[in-house]
Amino acid sequence: MGAGGTRPAPVSEPTPAQHRPRPRPQLHPGAWWLWSLSLGTAATRTTNPLLLTLLIAASAYVVATCRANTPTARSYTAFVKLALAVIAIRLLFAIVLGSPIPGTHTLVTLPEVPLPDWAQGIRLGGRVTAESLLAALYDGLRLATLLICVGAANALANPSRLLKSLPGALYEMGVAVVVALTFAPNLIADVQRRRAARRLRGRPDKGIRGLATVGLPVLEGALERSVALAAAMDARGYGRTADVPPAVRRTTTALTLGGLLGVCAGTYGLLTAEGGTYGLPVLLAGVAAALAGLHLGGRRSPRTRYRPDPWGAHAWLVTASGAAVAAALTVAASNDPAALHPGLVPLVAPTLPLWPAGAVLLALLPAFLVPTPKERP
Repeated sequence: MGAGGTRPAPVSEPTPAQHRPRPRPQLHPGAWWLWSLSLGTAATRTTNPLLLTLLIAASAYVVATCRANTPTARSYTAFVKLALAVIAIRLLFAIVLGSPIPGTHTLVTLPEVPLPDWAQGIRLGGRVTAESLLAALYDGLRLATLLICVGAANALANPSRLLKSLPGALYEMGVAVVVALTFAPNLIADVQRRRAARRLRGRPDKGIRGLATVGLPVLEGALERSVALAAAMDARGYGRTADVPPAVRRTTTALTLGGLLGVCAGTYGLLTAEGGTYGLPVLLAGVAAALAGLHLGGRRSPRTRYRPDPWGAHAWLVTASGAAVAAALTVAASNDPAALHPGLVPLVAPTLPLWPAGAVLLALLPAFLVPTPKERP
């Protein structure tokens, strides 16, 4: 009790929020994209369905372990459905239009439609063989693996966070890509919300009638959201550029175009036997010129970065795990092409090559290196 009969004010206890630890930095989104693109590169080096399935399983496990609870993270299922649709379309084309792969194991013979002379080389119907179906399945599975790897990158890395790390010269292009990548997950979330609302009201949400009643509000909402996004971006100064001297603009254009031409010529030289001597120097010169052009082009977009994502040891390890998988399958494809490309004529059952399969398991390292979303405060 104080001298005036008043009770002294209690000393305020520190609230739990004052002792709350600082948020743990998340993994750099560029590391997730490099990891996913490396897995996609590895998928292009093989048609072995066992290795491709192992790549899909590894990426799915990492996505299930490391993705956060965001709308973009839930888009992984949509990419998986799109991959299954690609396989189905590839098989349908092989059945209807035939395949150049010869085969002796006839499964079914469809009625063949006669075509005019100007359509020579195209076939409708006819004999469907097991060899042609397997060739279509292998090609479709490889393309599906690429799509699933891109879906894994979209689920693990928020495109808006990746936008902050782009060079200034690529910022406008990055904004367009980010808006495009964000549109699909939001559209899927809108469709799910509208269908759930119709089910709660006891109304049908399937069929042509349900699709029509759900599709129109979804498209209307997407249009309104696009207009609001454009207004918000304009209010925040997106698209505004700084004045640079004409000499700098001309130098930037020359370096960028010259660098891209050098990259194309150097890559062509490396892929041909005649250009083995000049391919690598031209490629390196083109990359250096393109990087210099991007650096100069960044002067037209002066901006600051709010809380930039650090590139730490975890980012290096995640990138290295994906690059190791791509390098291992590239080496295996040159040393033992029969193991990574199962034979079709004659039919050979695919086998799982041991050390390439072990190398694919390196793609699981991010699941143990990166903290799970539940561990993040």
